[in-house]
Amino acid sequence: MNEFVRERVMPCEPVLDVGGPEASAVLGGLQKEAREAGLWALPHPAELGGQGMPLSSYAHIAEVEGASDHGPAALGSASLLDALMLWRHGRPRIRDTYAPALVAGDLRACYAMTEPDVPGTDPFLTATRAEAGEGGVWRISGRKWFTSGVTDADLVTVLARTDGSAPDREGLSLLLVPTASVGFEVIRDLPVFGASGQAEIRLHDVMVDADHLIGERGKALAVAGERLQLGRTLRCLRWLGQAQRAFALMHERALTRTRSRGPLGDLQLVQRHIFEALLALRTTRPLVYEAVARLDAGADAHVEVGLAKVAAARTLQQVADAAIQVYGAAGLGPDTPLPALFRTGRAARILDGPDELHITSVARRVLRTAPS
Repeated sequence: MNEFVRERVMPCEPVLDVGGPEASAVLGGLQKEAREAGLWALPHPAELGGQGMPLSSYAHIAEVEGASDHGPAALGSASLLDALMLWRHGRPRIRDTYAPALVAGDLRACYAMTEPDVPGTDPFLTATRAEAGEGGVWRISGRKWFTSGVTDADLVTVLARTDGSAPDREGLSLLLVPTASVGFEVIRDLPVFGASGQAEIRLHDVMVDADHLIGERGKALAVAGERLQLGRTLRCLRWLGQAQRAFALMHERALTRTRSRGPLGDLQLVQRHIFEALLALRTTRPLVYEAVARLDAGADAHVEVGLAKVAAARTLQQVADAAIQVYGAAGLGPDTPLPALFRTGRAARILDGPDELHITSVARRVLRTAPS
């Protein structure tokens, strides 16, 4: 897996980062190679066409494939959250129609939760609404933003209020919406520090059949919570892989970049960058794998996932920043992946739950329990 990511995926990053038809063709070629190499869809359930690797084993793979932002898509694991959600909580027709197609790479899906002018940390204020009409057909209207991958997606899972009104804690539901539906519109791209991949969407009286409801009506947060815990843990693993990549670049630079008085690595300030980055990696990795172990055992992992998410995001930003400092001006330009790695690390501290959310959530849970 390490060889595939570094020798096949990473050299294609300049094209894949841009997107468009050429990027789609390149990604398709990488996916074909991954299938031929026996590396496709490792963590997906075997019932859906995957290889059924348990989380405890796949975690190490996730760290390696996540060293590139495009690794999960090239290797068939990017669809894991959506496929598992449909497999566990979808109605039979929807589950059987879409879940295997997601695993096979024939369809792409994304998740739309946050909205403009609504705090992303407070889903109870969700303004998007879905009303049940004749025959149970759902009519959905609202706006979502920072929806990852929606411009290339065939399906989007939308959080909407089906009962009650904000800020009721009940009455939120998840609905699966084909992006080809009448009334579905991608309004604009939302570049994050100049990089595309996020977008704002509008749903204007979008109609979907009754069986497009995911999970129970009004119980979206139970499904979303399950999805978020696994999703955040997978992202932590991928951020570790990216931080390790940044560390390797810094290590190489310190050894090979020479001055009139010798290599950069002889400078104490550079040695401090190396030490602090290694310390961050070595102290973060056990936190992430503790979250993995809790999830793999089916235990509550709110505290462990919260700790891991904050630590991994900080570590990626810190290590990428240190590597840029050691590279100097070269670390700011297009010749290394360091700007992209730093951008990912900084965005990670806000997207998928800001640091403040996880800090307060973990602290409150700890304060409600006896000290151990």
